[in-house]
Amino acid sequence: MPRKTALVFATVLVLAAVGVALYAAATAPTPEPAAPATVRPSAEPAPAPAPAAPAAGGPSVDLALKHLDLIKPSKPKVAEDFALPTPDGGSFKLSAQRGKVVLVNFWATWCPPCLEEMPAMERLWRRHKDAGFVLVAISLDADPKKVPPFVSARKFSFPIAVDPKMAVAERYGVRALPSSFVVDRQGMMAGVALGPRSWDDSAAHGLVQAMLR
Repeated sequence: MPRKTALVFATVLVLAAVGVALYAAATAPTPEPAAPATVRPSAEPAPAPAPAAPAAGGPSVDLALKHLDLIKPSKPKVAEDFALPTPDGGSFKLSAQRGKVVLVNFWATWCPPCLEEMPAMERLWRRHKDAGFVLVAISLDADPKKVPPFVSARKFSFPIAVDPKMAVAERYGVRALPSSFVVDRQGMMAGVALGPRSWDDSAAHGLVQAMLR
């Protein structure tokens, strides 16, 4: 084959190959765009920690005293014994309650803050009286005859005692009303409340329950 003819033949083959390649590229299907990747955390978030469970049996005495804002004696102190008459002709003696938790409350019919807290005291008393809780409200009215109608009109059922000469109040250092003293089952002073308290809130019920354990 002459040299010129061979060169022409080679050129035709190259152009044919190029044409086939271009045709294949033009007719090839366009690939579908890839779907966007879903962003996933590398790990599932840790679940929130469960709330701490309350201590078995409820709060401690110290914690309940703090929540109720009671003053704890700086050193162990025996609650001074006393015996006082009750309006029904009986008497109330503190030492006779040994083995029980006792709330000693000093009040008077002319004391508005006393009346403010007494309905809550009634609810506290009714809830825990069968478990070993005693509440005695000692009236400091100079005329004890005012006490029974006052108590009856308000349907208070907790024990009432009268201290018209303030003999026991003086021994307990009462300077303002109401004043309350919490005595444990061994007869020791556990806490003092100066002024009214919400005696039926969770702190008060928790205190009684903790002291009865």
